[in-house]
Amino acid sequence: MLTKRTTLVLRYCLIAALGVGLYSCKESENKTTEPQKLVEGQTQTSLLDAAAFEQTINGKKTNLYWIENKDIKVAFTNYGGRIVGLWVPDQEGEMTDVVVGMAGVQAFADASEPYFGATIGRVGNRIANGKFTLDGKEYQVPTNNGDNALHGGDQGFQYKVWDARKPNAQTLILTYRSPDMEMGFPGNVDVKVTYSVTADRELKMEYEATTDQKTVVNLTNHAFFNLNGEGSGSILDHSLVIHADQYTPVDSGLIPTGTLDSVAGTPFDFTQAHTIGERIATANEQLTFGKGYDHNYVLKEASVTLKPAAKISGDQSGIVMEVFTEEPGLQFYSGNFMESKNTFKTGAKDDFRTAFALETQHFPDAPNQPEFPSIVLEPNETYATTSVYKFSVKGS
Repeated sequence: MLTKRTTLVLRYCLIAALGVGLYSCKESENKTTEPQKLVEGQTQTSLLDAAAFEQTINGKKTNLYWIENKDIKVAFTNYGGRIVGLWVPDQEGEMTDVVVGMAGVQAFADASEPYFGATIGRVGNRIANGKFTLDGKEYQVPTNNGDNALHGGDQGFQYKVWDARKPNAQTLILTYRSPDMEMGFPGNVDVKVTYSVTADRELKMEYEATTDQKTVVNLTNHAFFNLNGEGSGSILDHSLVIHADQYTPVDSGLIPTGTLDSVAGTPFDFTQAHTIGERIATANEQLTFGKGYDHNYVLKEASVTLKPAAKISGDQSGIVMEVFTEEPGLQFYSGNFMESKNTFKTGAKDDFRTAFALETQHFPDAPNQPEFPSIVLEPNETYATTSVYKFSVKGS
């Protein structure tokens, strides 16, 4: 009978034989039975094959980039401005990869889920019917989510090759010029995202954008997290707090109705800690519409300063992630549309609800909702916002 360890070794060998380039069979023999973790003496770079990220797409080269600072290490590719993996210590001190991702650029390009780890733009989340109006002129974004546009249209920033530079070992700067009328959005928009890691196990995301015409901008990152580690199974036993008394209910197409509803007395109340799965099967129209949680929360103390947005902990790893942001909203997505169609870098599939997202943002459909905080950007303005994801362990 094959042991669990032998089965995992064989799986890694098969991946290597298929040319994924993540592990060699010799390396796999030295792995622990938890493939998302590093073993003693192994560097984080040995988990990924840089060659699998070296391609030329639309005349621009893609690569794999690493940033690190003490006990946090993050891998990126400039294809889609994506986080490929993020390693922090668990409660046993073992480095654990808490962001799911693919083993190479082609796997990201071919994935049925286009947003794994991606920098999202020009407008994160949904725009009703893909339409919005500025100064009396209507603009049309390609619809790619039923009748609506999602995350900037079908060729949003997740498919762009960003220019990348590393000023130091802790920082990666990504830039991209989105030309006038790309995906139907007006104006030439210059985007800069600075990803950096601190000695306090923080991943900082600093977004900037300028435009030469009036336009709309709402940037975010769509990392899919599992704090027990990529490939470790369901996220339903993760414990979550969201610092929000209200959320924006949606219609069946997941477009906000325009109201701000109280979370009190509903399955959307995470003002005190609850596991993700505790109430996800409750008979509730909003949960039916989202097939689970896929909703924007109205954060308390909305301001231009960093404020706590959420705190979530892995039930097996003891890893705790806190989210801080200058944004007014936070989209909580519980992995409801994961369908086991894609293979992660560990060889695990993207099974149903095996990762979640907490996306800092302005509210969905903001261009069509005058009562929501505006995402309009004028030529004489600079869009600037910061979000921070801080990692620790329980009891620290």
